[in-house]
Amino acid sequence: MIPRVNGGNDDLDIEFEEERRPSKTYKLDLVRKRVIGYTDGREAIEQAIYKAIGTERYDHLIYSWNYGAEIAKLFGQPIPYVYSELKRLISEALTQDDRIDSVDAFSFSHQKNKVFVSFIVHTVVGEISIETEVPI
Repeated sequence: MIPRVNGGNDDLDIEFEEERRPSKTYKLDLVRKRVIGYTDGREAIEQAIYKAIGTERYDHLIYSWNYGAEIAKLFGQPIPYVYSELKRLISEALTQDDRIDSVDAFSFSHQKNKVFVSFIVHTVVGEISIETEVPI
């Protein structure tokens, strides 16, 4: 027996509206690792970018397996390989966030055991330029 709705009318016209939730979150001091208030909008997305890149994927049970980047596997690898993999790993990590549309314009340099990377993140609030360093 197949259930029927509205007295047998199989044509359901249901309209849905997507509602974007605010991105208000705790503002973190990432150096001292403490909460220093609240943040929202562009600053919250920028904080989420740095946090996702700085969190090793699969290392923390509190996070989904879709959160973070697998950067630790790059330790000791040749620089050309690190550059190409960083581009992929960072893009994968950041596009999991629905506020982030894409990541591009990567630029790399290295000095001793650090790779310096800069890139542009296209978000719902506009472009955000990011610069960070990755120990290898």
